[in-house]
Amino acid sequence: MNHWKKLLLSLISACLILPVASISAAAEKPAGSENLVPIREIAEKNGAEVSWQQKTGHITIRKNELAIVVKVGEKQAMVNGQVVPLDNPVQLTKGVTFMDGGFLTETLKAAPEDIFISLISEGNGKEAAKYVHTSVSGVLSPTLLSKLWAALEGQNGKITNKAIAKHVENNSVHRNVTYTYKTELTRLNITVRMNHNGLVDDLYIAAATPNVYQKPSYDDPSAYTEQDITVGQGDLALPGTLTLPKGEGPFPVVILVHGSGASNQDAAIGGAKPFRDLAVGLASQGVAVLRYDKVTYEHTYKVASQPKFTLKQESVDQVTDAVELLKKNTHIDSTAIFVAGHSQGGFALPLIIAEDKQHDIAGRILLAAPSSSFVDVLTEQQDELIDRMKQLGLDTEIMKGQADFYKNVAAIVKDPKYSVDHLPEAFPLQPAYWWFEQRDYVPAELAKTQNTPMLVIQGENDVQVSMNQFQNWKLALQGHSNVTYNSYPKVNHILSSYDGLSIGQEYAEPSNVSKAIIDDIAKWVLNSN
Repeated sequence: MNHWKKLLLSLISACLILPVASISAAAEKPAGSENLVPIREIAEKNGAEVSWQQKTGHITIRKNELAIVVKVGEKQAMVNGQVVPLDNPVQLTKGVTFMDGGFLTETLKAAPEDIFISLISEGNGKEAAKYVHTSVSGVLSPTLLSKLWAALEGQNGKITNKAIAKHVENNSVHRNVTYTYKTELTRLNITVRMNHNGLVDDLYIAAATPNVYQKPSYDDPSAYTEQDITVGQGDLALPGTLTLPKGEGPFPVVILVHGSGASNQDAAIGGAKPFRDLAVGLASQGVAVLRYDKVTYEHTYKVASQPKFTLKQESVDQVTDAVELLKKNTHIDSTAIFVAGHSQGGFALPLIIAEDKQHDIAGRILLAAPSSSFVDVLTEQQDELIDRMKQLGLDTEIMKGQADFYKNVAAIVKDPKYSVDHLPEAFPLQPAYWWFEQRDYVPAELAKTQNTPMLVIQGENDVQVSMNQFQNWKLALQGHSNVTYNSYPKVNHILSSYDGLSIGQEYAEPSNVSKAIIDDIAKWVLNSN
């Protein structure tokens, strides 16, 4: 009896794994289902593993970050948690499970991001949306994805069918897959940001420009180490880098805050990476630096889906998260946390200090920071550019049109009949809420009420933030004894020394942050500590 009982149990056990049992090529298909293939055989041929959960009846096919879950009798598959309809239900015949062959083979052979980019290039937004995570599905909708490729071609000319390059880069938040396409007018980078579940979490689209950046002479790799970090958590967590001086520590630290626009953690523009220069330069002099990708860069479409996105959400909240992160780091002197804001980042510094309820920030550094309202700076910027172009003998006709556009924007923002509760119907720069919620914010006025030590740094050759703004800081804070002012005759807006009259064209050429600026910041931070 014991012998037969053991045999019976072994037969029962064999039956329990029949749905995912391996099968020879001669396996019998379900009648009338020529498009079905045996799951295990096809999966293993494509380097995937198959498992069956007895309790639920789910069959899971895994390959790298890809997970496909199906169940006998169901006419759908779960691809990394997203429902994908099938042409035929999953079927069980003589202990072997079968499913749609085209779907299984295509999904296993191609990475999810490859399928996604192919679908949007075909204008098939309905299918492409199945690969999008719920955190961004509201904006990366089937409708938007169906029209995206045509919109890109409208701006850049016909796009080649296949990418001419593909580059994969991982950070602590995303696996970023960048496809480079050639168009009639330019080259275009489309970065698909994949989350840890292998789903599309965001997109970033920009012109493909050559990397001509050159490391500065003061970059001494033996003087520092770098650590990958994550600032914040949840859907808007940001990848970053903590650059630490070699040695015992704990070290004072500077948190870098971006200017306007979508920028990576290096604040890369043209041939410059000013935030990288600041990080390695300061770390070589004993000052740690924390920098991170800007939220509008790492989560472009998520942010775009928020009609009431504010300056605080763009430039302030991340600093609060960064401070909390640094306070827990044993390599950092928690009494010597400084914040340096460049351009719009400096413009937001008084707001950052106002949010520092526990007074954790020991000092602030303004790098080419506007002191007056945003729209006033915008208007002044246009006039300054036209004036400099005239000095260089350049045609200003196109720039005058641009200046008129921005002056019209400024006039609408200043119009008292509009407010955050009554936005203009056709505001030319969206989101309109961002402009109106900060309309009455003047950084120098708020800074008057604050006592955190400040270092104000300004390039005298800056076309974007003029010396008028620097003088306004001096005027507003003339009663504050803990403010230091430094200006540099040749330095432009990206903090590099330029011999000509800056109009921004030089940004495309290789350049580095002036060593004089790095020396002055390091000296000020170390003396404040």
